[in-house]
Order: sequence, then C-alpha cells, then structure tokens
Amino acid sequence: MPLDTKELMRQVARLRIITSRLVDNRLTGAYHSAFKGQGIEFDEVRAYTYGDDVRSIDWNVTARMGHPYIKRFAEERELTILFAVDVSGSQIFGSTQRSKAETAAELACLLALSAVKNQDNVGLMLFSDRIRTYIPPRKGRKAVLRIVREVLAAEETREGTNIRCVLDFLAQVQKRRAVVFLVSDFIDTGFEDALSIAARRHDLICCPISDPHEDKLPDVGLLELEDAETGELYLVDTSNPQFRAAHNREVHEHQESLLRMFRRNRIDTVPLTTDISIIDAVRRLFMQRQARQKRG
Repeated sequence: MPLDTKELMRQVARLRIITSRLVDNRLTGAYHSAFKGQGIEFDEVRAYTYGDDVRSIDWNVTARMGHPYIKRFAEERELTILFAVDVSGSQIFGSTQRSKAETAAELACLLALSAVKNQDNVGLMLFSDRIRTYIPPRKGRKAVLRIVREVLAAEETREGTNIRCVLDFLAQVQKRRAVVFLVSDFIDTGFEDALSIAARRHDLICCPISDPHEDKLPDVGLLELEDAETGELYLVDTSNPQFRAAHNREVHEHQESLLRMFRRNRIDTVPLTTDISIIDAVRRLFMQRQARQKRG
C-alpha cells in the first residue's frame, strides 16, 4: 500500500534528520574531494612569486606590467547529480527493518544533502519497465526533500525492471556530463551496451540493493513465494538443502556477473543491503575515489 500523506511526511522528516547528522558528522569534506568538477576555468591573474610554475606566466600581462604575472585557474565545481532509482515491484521487499525502496530513499537523501551543501544540482528519474517520474536537476533543500518524497511515495506496482530504458532516457535529457547514481536490484538482462555508453558519457555509479533473505534462503519448510513483478505464486520446500543450495548459488552467480560487468566498464559501485546502514558503503566509495585521485 502507498503511504498516506501524514506517514509519508513523517518518514521524509525522519530521513532528513538522520542523514543531515551523517552528512554533518561523517561526510563533511569527503563528498567535495570525491567528485571532480566539470573542468577548469580561468580565475585571475596575479603577480609571480617564488616557487610558482613558470609555465603559468601570462606573457602578455608580464610585458605590459614590466614584471612577471601568472594565470590562476580554479576547478569549476558545480556538478549535476542524478539519481536513477528502480521502483519496480521487487523494490517493496524487505525482510528486516526496511525495504529496498526505503534503502534507496535513504541513500538518495544522504547523497542529495551532501550535494546541496556543495551548491550542486540534484535531479531524479524513477523507473520500472518505463520512466515513471523525471525531476530535472535543481539546487536547494526543497529539491532534496522532493526527491526523497517521490522515492518513498512511489506506488506499488507489478511492473518489471528495464534498465536500458532509463539509460536511454538519460542520454536524451542530460547532454552535459553528470554524476549518475543508478540504484536498483538489477533484476534485468540485456542492458550492458547501454550501461557502457552511459559510463563513457557520465560519471556512473551503480548501487545494487539486496536483502539478506534474497541472498540466502532460510530453512522454514514449505513456503509460498510471490514474484513481486509478475504476481506469480510459487510453492517451494525451503527445508530441502539441495533447493536452498541451488537458489543461493543462482543468487551468488547473478551478483558476481553484475560485479564483472561493472568492472569491465570501470564503474564504481556502492553495494547496499536492507539490514546494514548505508553510511559505511558511501564512505568507502568516497575514500576509494579520493585515493584514486591522489594516485593520478
């Protein structure tokens, strides 16, 4: 069932409070250094001082002034951050304190607040087997709250996942390079070509979401399972060790296949699970990117 207005606003407020504290206490400065700006732009000309790079000398100004001047450049910091969030039927599942959809909303809120503190633009694409919502990138806390509200308020659906459709839509609406967080359980196939193109055009970061009971089926005897994306019912015997082993092996192979695909396309990842706080996964991403930038 979709959340009523009062419950929706309560959840938005709770997420804003939690993630604001995390941004202030644990991510200050890390976001800024983890993501590069759009390029380098001219800042000013100033007098040469000992130790400056002689290659930066502005010879025209130097000739006019009679002593050396250098050009200074600054990073063009303003970024566009886009969240492409899967709201297909499988996202409503959650065997712990939160669903995959709620995990996605928490991630979007945390990263969007970090972006707003750096004066960056944030936008949103919700998708299932089609594009369901598009919010063009904007600045400010209102933009953050709308993004979180839209993710939490997405109606339950039996629709499947079409990752190619959201990547094709991204190519249409976002011509300039952006930082794109693709948040999904990636229950889909046939999208690697589109993923590869998007990774070349944008700074694409994939955030696969899973639930512990999906990763490892518990032994609870006969169990009726419903496919959230088709509504089809299955009766399975979870007490059968061969069945559990086959299921767990299939899930593991799917996850490994995804990771290989991301590595082939040099895509950073933020693996998320519904039973563990997202902050450590985000901090790992920031630290990995900082270390890579220092290595050059």
